[in-house]
Amino acid sequence: MPNSRSGPSRRSFLASTAVATAAVGGMPLLSACGGEGSGGQEGRVSEDELKSILPTYRASDAAVDPDIASESGSSPGYTRWIPQEELGVSVPNPRGGGAELTAMTPLWGTPPRPGNPFWTAMDEGIGVRMTWQVQDGNVYGDKLAATLASSDIADLVCIPEWELNGQIPQAISSRFADLGPHLSGDKVLDYPNLAAIPTEAWEPAIFGGALRGLPMPMNPEETVMPFYRQDIFETNGWSPPTNAQEFIDFAKDITSPRNRVWACEDMKWFGGIMYGSPKWELVNGRLINRVESELYLEALEWTRSVFEAGVVHPDAIAATGDPGVRFAAGEVMMFIGGNGAWYGSSVEQQKTNPDFRMGAFDFFAPDGGDPVLYRGNGSTIWTFVNKNLSEDRIRAALELANFTAAPYGTVEQRLKQWGVEGTHYTLEDGLPVRAEKGNAEVVPETYTFICSPGPFIAFPDEPEIVEDWTAWQKRNFPFTRDWLFSGRQIQEPARLSGIDDGFEDLEDDVTRGRASIRDMRNAVDEWRRNGGDELRDFYQRLLDEDESAA
Repeated sequence: MPNSRSGPSRRSFLASTAVATAAVGGMPLLSACGGEGSGGQEGRVSEDELKSILPTYRASDAAVDPDIASESGSSPGYTRWIPQEELGVSVPNPRGGGAELTAMTPLWGTPPRPGNPFWTAMDEGIGVRMTWQVQDGNVYGDKLAATLASSDIADLVCIPEWELNGQIPQAISSRFADLGPHLSGDKVLDYPNLAAIPTEAWEPAIFGGALRGLPMPMNPEETVMPFYRQDIFETNGWSPPTNAQEFIDFAKDITSPRNRVWACEDMKWFGGIMYGSPKWELVNGRLINRVESELYLEALEWTRSVFEAGVVHPDAIAATGDPGVRFAAGEVMMFIGGNGAWYGSSVEQQKTNPDFRMGAFDFFAPDGGDPVLYRGNGSTIWTFVNKNLSEDRIRAALELANFTAAPYGTVEQRLKQWGVEGTHYTLEDGLPVRAEKGNAEVVPETYTFICSPGPFIAFPDEPEIVEDWTAWQKRNFPFTRDWLFSGRQIQEPARLSGIDDGFEDLEDDVTRGRASIRDMRNAVDEWRRNGGDELRDFYQRLLDEDESAA
C-alpha cells in the first residue's frame, strides 16, 4: 500500500500519473517506498562504479528563475506565462544532422497523424526526421516483449518501470547501447540540457552496469497525494482530518448515502503511507521486508475499518468506474491518487463549475504526529537507444534528447509543450489557449517520452494550483527520508521475480472483508518459503558489500 490499491491497475495508474504531467509522480502500496527495478544483471553497481558512470551535473544557463523557489526538495514553481521575448534559448541551431530516427513510445489516447505541423516543427528545431511507432499504452508491455524478442527494434524505445517484467530487463542490457562513452562525467557537457538533469534521475537509469536510459525525471520526494474537495469543505466549514481515528470519525459525519455523498474512495494507499515502512529495513540487525512488518498489517486493518465504516463509495468497493468522475460530481469528498489529477481535474471541471477547487491535505502519523515518508526513485520511465546504431546516429539520438530535455522557460520547452503559436495555441488575455490542432497533435505526448528536464510545476492559467502544490510539498517533504536501497536500479535474481505478485489482490480482499489478517500472515509465510528468504539473503549481500567497501 503507498503502499496498494483497487480500481485501475497499477500499470494504468502509474501511466496516467506520468503522462498527466512530466514535471511531477506517484505509486502503489507494495512499492510506495520507491526502490529497485531490474537491470539485466543481478545486483547493482558499486559506489565507485556509480561515480565513474554518472554524468556531471551542471545547471542550465538558459533556464528562467522560478517564481517559487525550491525548498526542502520541492519542485520550482512558475505561476506566470513567460513572454516569448523573455524565453531562454538552449539549442540555438539544429544539431541532429538530418538523421532519420524511429521511436517506439506508449500513448493513452489517439495518435497524431504523421507529418503533422507539430512533429514537423519539432523535427526542424532538432535537425532530425522522426518516425513514431506509437503503441497503445494499455497493452504496451505485450508489444514491448514481442518487439524486444525480435530483430525489428526501433532506434529509440521507451520502457517504463512497471514494464520491467519477464525477459525485458535482460533485453535492455543486450539490445541497447551503453551511453556512458557519450554522457559519463564531463562528456555530458556536450549536451547542456542533459547535463542539467538532476543526478538522482540518472542513477536509476543504470542498467546492466552501464548508463543506458535517458530519463523522464520525477521528484523522488513525491508519491501519491491525498486530495479533497476544498470548495465543498470550505462551504461547510470542514477541515481535513489530522489523525487515523479522526479520519474515520469525520468520514462517518460527512457520508450521506441518501444524498449520494460518500467520504472517500479506497484509501488503502493512504493507510500504507500513514503506517508505512520501506520495502526493506533492518530490525535488530535482520533485514525485514515490508510485508513482514506489523505496520503493514496495521495499515490493512485501518483501511479495513474505513470500509467497514460505510464511508467508501460503492463503486470504489466494487473497483468499477472512474474515481475522478465521482470526485468531480461531488459524490466523493476525498481520494488518493497521482499528482497529475490536481491540474487536469481542476481545469476540466472549472469549464462547467467555476467554483470547483480541489486541494491536497497533509500526510500524518496514525496518532497525528509527523509522518515518515520514504523517497522514491528520481526517474521511473526511460528511453533506450538501439545498440546497432552507428556512432553518428547515437549522437543524433542524444541531440534529440538534449532538445526534449530543455528546461522550463526556454524556446525549446515552449515548443514541446505548446506547439506553434497561431497553429496549436493562441494567447488570450496574456494566457495560452489550445487550438483544436494543439489538442490533436501536442497533447498526445511523444517527444516527452524521449527525455525530459528536471521536475517543475508550471500552470500559468492556474497559478493558485502552483502556489498550493508547492506549499504542500514544502510542508510534507521535510519528513521524507532515504531507505536502505534508495535511488538505484537493483537487478533481483530472475528466478525470484514475481514472488510478491499475489499480494495486491490479497490486500484488496483483506481490506474489503473477503479475507482475514490470518490469511495475509499465511501468504507471508508462503512468500518466505517461495523465495522471500532467498531474496532477503540477496539484499543482505548487497548490504555486506556496501559495508566492506566503506
